[in-house]
Amino acid sequence: MRKKLQAAMEYLTTYGWAILLIAIVFALLFNMGVFNPNTFAPKAQPGSCQINRPFGPGTQQDTSMSGTCNEMPKYVAQFNGQNSYIDTGGSFMPLGGSARSVFAWVYFTGTSVRSTIYGYGDYFGGAGEGAALEILPSGNNGDLYFESDVYNAGGPSFSEGQWVWIGYTYLDGNILFYVNGKELSGGYLGSVLNTQLPSTDQANIGKDSAGINYPFNGMMSNVQIYNTSLSSNDILSLYYEGIGGAPIVMHNLVGWWPLNGNTNDYSGNRKTGVAANIIYVSNWDGGYSAP
Repeated sequence: MRKKLQAAMEYLTTYGWAILLIAIVFALLFNMGVFNPNTFAPKAQPGSCQINRPFGPGTQQDTSMSGTCNEMPKYVAQFNGQNSYIDTGGSFMPLGGSARSVFAWVYFTGTSVRSTIYGYGDYFGGAGEGAALEILPSGNNGDLYFESDVYNAGGPSFSEGQWVWIGYTYLDGNILFYVNGKELSGGYLGSVLNTQLPSTDQANIGKDSAGINYPFNGMMSNVQIYNTSLSSNDILSLYYEGIGGAPIVMHNLVGWWPLNGNTNDYSGNRKTGVAANIIYVSNWDGGYSAP
């Protein structure tokens, strides 16, 4: 028995440092996300999925989807919280008091001022003429917020430092907020919107329009704009598709920017964005859990 104990001690003395080193290496690799299943998931190349409109931008007849869809993106867009944004132009945007839905996957890293996910319209033209989905900082969380000149509505909180599918639907003065497919508290704006476009700086991802900034700080992917108020079931389905999910209700799709390595609009409406100070990162999947 004593000989076996002695042999074991000699083994640990000889090889213990190697075992300890291996354990440290495995711990480091785990913290780097090497063993994250998302690391090994297929990653979609830019433009691998798109909407086809055979009768041209803005038409709905015979709309279809082609390519390899619903894969995780290879890249996402990173915004610096200072001067980065994407100008998407104002064509085909839902205006006046018409219904709309705005959604995106975002990784918010926090800021001391509010941040814009998507903003469009004229904030200097009159009451209700602008429309923006924003994040208000709240400790270690962010609060969803819809701003339209004098009509504002606050929504739910969500944690910073993780990927979330967030957005809103609007119909007849009512705002409904969604986080990860779940309908949460919304608000009534007190009046039907009257969204109008200015002559310049009409619509942007990552900042408000018409010279009001509130820049976004963090990463963003899969921005989708619709000219209808999506149903709760539609939004839940989009969430379960994950960060690389393709749009639904294609004929109501206004713009679709996966931000997978470029600012192209794959909705078939040719609303390709113009980027300012955007970088694309491939090591984005820390903080992302597939639904």
